[in-house]
Amino acid sequence: MQRLKIILRNRLKSAQRVAVLGIGSELRGDDAVGTMIAKELKAAHIKKKKTKSVKVFLGQTAPENLTGEIKKFKPTHLVIIDAVDFEGQAGAVKIIDTDKEMGPSFSTHKMPVHIIKDYLCNSIGCETIIIGIQPQSYDFFCSLSDKIQQSVKKLSIELKDALNDD
Repeated sequence: MQRLKIILRNRLKSAQRVAVLGIGSELRGDDAVGTMIAKELKAAHIKKKKTKSVKVFLGQTAPENLTGEIKKFKPTHLVIIDAVDFEGQAGAVKIIDTDKEMGPSFSTHKMPVHIIKDYLCNSIGCETIIIGIQPQSYDFFCSLSDKIQQSVKKLSIELKDALNDD
């Protein structure tokens, strides 16, 4: 995670307004990871400094419903957090390059993340960071696996630090 912390700080250094979009179904086990991290960030009351404003959006299974609110916020940077099967170990965290790594694929959401990202980037012109967390299970009516719970805690801390860093 140390490498991720450095990447996030560098990519968010020039941010003026950061929108964080957590995606995932709380009914499908580890798919809820993006939503859980967004809830942690929202509860943390990210410090709003003169140079950076942060707004957290809970996209859950229909993040496309929030595109209007995100556009209204006019973020300079957009951070999307979601469960992504990149064939890593459960709980692994990765910055996802949608141009290289996400083609048309299975998604638990109504609209694939890369389409939402492309729409918002074209509409707003913001820099986008997609953070993927490798799920262990998408089973219905299950809670987060232990490894994913650990990733939620660690990544929440890393993001809070990066968002509060000036």
